[in-house]
Amino acid sequence: MIIYLLRHASAGERMSNPKKDEKRPLDKTGIEQCGYVGRALTALDVQVDVIFSSPLKRATQTASLVGNEMGYEGKLQLTEALRPEASFADFRKLLDKYAKYESIMVVGHNPNLSEFLGRAISENGCEATVDLKKAGVARVEMERNSGVMQWCLTPKALRQLYAAAAESSRPKTSRK
Repeated sequence: MIIYLLRHASAGERMSNPKKDEKRPLDKTGIEQCGYVGRALTALDVQVDVIFSSPLKRATQTASLVGNEMGYEGKLQLTEALRPEASFADFRKLLDKYAKYESIMVVGHNPNLSEFLGRAISENGCEATVDLKKAGVARVEMERNSGVMQWCLTPKALRQLYAAAAESSRPKTSRK
């Protein structure tokens, strides 16, 4: 199974009231990030069978916007296993339950998404340290209980990748 771990895009400052913070939307920067993240993933020929998201607004917006850019037509699956307070055991149950899929995307929060990534790619279940930036994406190929991280891209790298792909697809004009 291939797993794309996507941290939600920029959503401004955390709110002190936890219930209000759950409804915190993406800010202007976050919405822009989702556009080029989705287009960069399309340029990388990323296709997923299903997208799972934390139920918090900033994560569902990220999942929806990136999914739209990628041409994903399935229903967004909300899961408690990707909430900020979810455990690695919750994440493992999610992976085990949907192991039939060839390729999935999970959209969540830090610090647990970086922890899930680190633990998924370490051989003994300890934690490798990987800092997943907001709107950053990692590709992990899982086999049984451990995985291999094939790449981890920051929002800046994704923006440059998209720009390069867009530039190379433009028709060349010749001067006469």
